[in-house]
Amino acid sequence: MARRAQDIYTEWRGGTCRVKWWTGEYHDDGRKRFESKGGFTDEDEAFQHGQDKLYELRHGTGISNRDGATLMSDWIDDWFAATDHTYTTRKGYKSIINRHIRPYFKGKTVAEVDVITYRAFRMHIHRKLPSPASAGNVMTLLGMILDDAVPRLIKVSPVERKRKRGRYVKKTQRERKRDMSIASIDQLASNAEIVFGYTGYVMIWTMAMTGMRPGELFGLRREYCYPNWPASDPRPDPEEEERYEEDLLRYGKGDGLMPAIRVQQQVQQEEGNSVAEVPPKYYSYRTLVIPPFLADMLEKLLDSHTNQWVFPAVGGGNLKAAPFSKSYWFPISRGADARTRAYGVNVKARQAIERVPDWAGKRMYLIRHGHKAWLDEDGHPRFAVESRMGHEVPGVEGTYSSVTVAMERAIMKSLQDRWDAFRDDRSAD
Repeated sequence: MARRAQDIYTEWRGGTCRVKWWTGEYHDDGRKRFESKGGFTDEDEAFQHGQDKLYELRHGTGISNRDGATLMSDWIDDWFAATDHTYTTRKGYKSIINRHIRPYFKGKTVAEVDVITYRAFRMHIHRKLPSPASAGNVMTLLGMILDDAVPRLIKVSPVERKRKRGRYVKKTQRERKRDMSIASIDQLASNAEIVFGYTGYVMIWTMAMTGMRPGELFGLRREYCYPNWPASDPRPDPEEEERYEEDLLRYGKGDGLMPAIRVQQQVQQEEGNSVAEVPPKYYSYRTLVIPPFLADMLEKLLDSHTNQWVFPAVGGGNLKAAPFSKSYWFPISRGADARTRAYGVNVKARQAIERVPDWAGKRMYLIRHGHKAWLDEDGHPRFAVESRMGHEVPGVEGTYSSVTVAMERAIMKSLQDRWDAFRDDRSAD
């Protein structure tokens, strides 16, 4: 005999019992939409199952049969369409999805991706990709996709945050670094001068002496660079008026002032060959004092051109829009044969470029890491170093500390001392 209550009822069909419950939704014609489950041999058990489903739906933990049957491919499309990332990030995500995640989970529903299926995919991807870092990127993206399916499509995510079973696997080895010698930076700068003139020479020294991220270097406008800044600051934020006035008293060109660069933005690649000017990573706006020798270089560089970018590409555009690694960094670090002919506006004849052993095959970003190592070697306060790198310092230290004029002058002096010692040693040779 069938049982019935508000929004739930059972019915017998043949030798088994089926329970139906209201999902809280309506059909287009106004009728309530029910879901059901059959195969019960005990009516009380069936009715209890329906009550459990209603409880879950009322408390936001229930998953409808329709949502539970969502295919991974459909959920991936919905998830990707709802993401808000830069062009380069979306491009990378799309490549990982289409090459690795979508083919593996073809035909599977989201609910079928349990912890065992997740582990199987993890083993598959680590066998397929020789680089632990690349495999890690795939697993991170899959983790975001599955985590965001909770609670609509699955009750809990199968992603394992802490590895507790299976054989021990050593954590991904960190990228091997060498101590950054100032002689190697000088060679990189000389190579960069061959590739794209005095602009390249100064850019390498600027990165080594400030620790700026590449996107911040490429996006540095002349109004935020010494000797123009801070007098040339556009002052876009009315709430920052106090800082603007303090900057004029602390930085600039003149007696008692410290030469400095203002990190106010970075550039990121957009679809096509255009770039977007966006806030620096993690909104790490900051002021970077620079040693006198670099201040002289930057002043000379800005006097040599009228481009809006401090470090323009060969053709005058932004370096982010150029194939920077292939056309600039690879010959600068790996060396290149002489080129006796010019091919168009952007490809000039040039002399042979010497390979820099410490940097061949390495990322230019490691110059930023080397800058921090220099500051650590010279014993500067941790808060001053982390602030210069654009990092947040957590806890009480981050709350109560500040970067003082004395700290900035000490950083300027230690960087200038490195340059002076290098020039003296080279002159002695």
